[in-house]
Amino acid sequence: MQLNLINGALLLLIAAVVAMLTRRLRLPYSVGLVAAGILLAVSPWAPNVSLTKDLIFTALLPPLLFEAAFYIPWNQLRRDFSVIVVLATLGVVLSACVTAVGMHYLVGWEWLGALAFGVLIAATDPVSVIATFKEAKARGRLLVLVEAESLLNDGTAAVAFGVVIAMAAGQQLTSFEIGVMLLKTIGGGVLCGGAVALAALLLAGRTDDHLVEITFTTVAAYGSFLFADHFGFSGVLATITAGLVMGNFKSFGTISDHGTVAVRAFWEYAAFVANSMVFLLIGMHEAHQDFVPIWLPAVSAIALVLLGRAVAIYPCCLLFSRSLLRVSMKHQHILLWGSLRGAVALALALGLPPEVPQREKIIAVSFAVVAFSVFAQGLSMGVRLRRMGEIPG
Repeated sequence: MQLNLINGALLLLIAAVVAMLTRRLRLPYSVGLVAAGILLAVSPWAPNVSLTKDLIFTALLPPLLFEAAFYIPWNQLRRDFSVIVVLATLGVVLSACVTAVGMHYLVGWEWLGALAFGVLIAATDPVSVIATFKEAKARGRLLVLVEAESLLNDGTAAVAFGVVIAMAAGQQLTSFEIGVMLLKTIGGGVLCGGAVALAALLLAGRTDDHLVEITFTTVAAYGSFLFADHFGFSGVLATITAGLVMGNFKSFGTISDHGTVAVRAFWEYAAFVANSMVFLLIGMHEAHQDFVPIWLPAVSAIALVLLGRAVAIYPCCLLFSRSLLRVSMKHQHILLWGSLRGAVALALALGLPPEVPQREKIIAVSFAVVAFSVFAQGLSMGVRLRRMGEIPG
C-alpha cells in the first residue's frame, strides 16, 4: 500500500520525537529511527506501509542524493577525485568479489546468487553513511572522502548489478558489451544530470523569487533521476551530478542571495524527512524478519562484507601512499568501519528478479547486514571519531 497522508503524518510525528530524544541522549539519529521503526511495527498502531524498491528509488533517494551533492565543494572534490574514483570503482569490484567468493565457498550459494549479493552489498550506502557522519559532525577531508565515495560507488554497483541481472535472464555478455553498458549507465547519467541542472540554473537566474528557485532545484533533483532512469541510465549519478552542478556551477545563472538561504533551508528539511522515512521503514521491515533460520549465512555475510571492505580500502589507498593524495592510516580505518549499508542495498535486493538463485535468502541476509551496519557500526562511529580526534570530545 502506498504511503498515504495519515501514515506519512504519523511517521513524521515519530521522526520528530525520535530526533528530540536522540539529541538529548546523544545517540545517532539513524539508530534511533530504526529502533523506533521496529517498535512501531510490533505495536497495534503500525501503519500499513511497504518498503519497496520504487518507494526508495523514486521518492526518497533523489532528495537525499541531491542535498548531499549540493553541499560538496568542487575544489575539495577535484583535489581528491582520483582517490575517490579508485575507491568507487576498483574498491567496489574487489569488495564484491571477496563477498561473492566467500558466500559461494563458505555458505554454498550458487555463483549467480552469490554474485548478486556481492554486488548489491558492495557499495556503501550514501543515505546511511552521510547521515551518520553528519550527525557525528565530521569535517574536512575525511567528510569529503566519505561522502563523495559513498555517492559515486553506486555507479559501479549499478553497472555490475545490471550485468548480474542480465546473466540471470540468460544473456551472455562479452567484455565489449559490458564496456558499452558502463559508458551508457555512468556517462548517460552524468550527461542527463548536468543537462537538467544547467537548464534549471539558467531559468533560476532569470528570477529572484525564492519559491520559484526552490521549485527549480526540486525539478532538478527529481527530474534528473527520472529523466536518466527513463533511458536506462543511472538515475543515482544523474541526481548527484545535478546537485554538484547546482551547488558549484555559477556561469549559467545564479540563485539569488535570498533564494540561497531559502533553498538551503528547504533541502535541509527535505533531507530530514526523506532520511527519517528511510530509516523508519527499514526498522519496520526489520521487525518482521526472522533471522534465526539464516543466522549462519548472515554472520558469514557480515564478516565477508567487512573483509571485502578492508580488501577494497587498504590496497587502493596504498596506490597513493607516496603521493600528495596519501590517505592516513587513521582515515583508512574510519573508511573501513564507516562503510555502512542501508536503503540502496535493500532496494536492489528487493528488486531482484525471481530467477536469481537464493533470492529470498539474499533479501533476508541483506537485512541482517544492514541491521549490523546501523546498530554496531553506526552506534560506535561517533565514539571512534572522537577517539581518533576527528570530532570534538
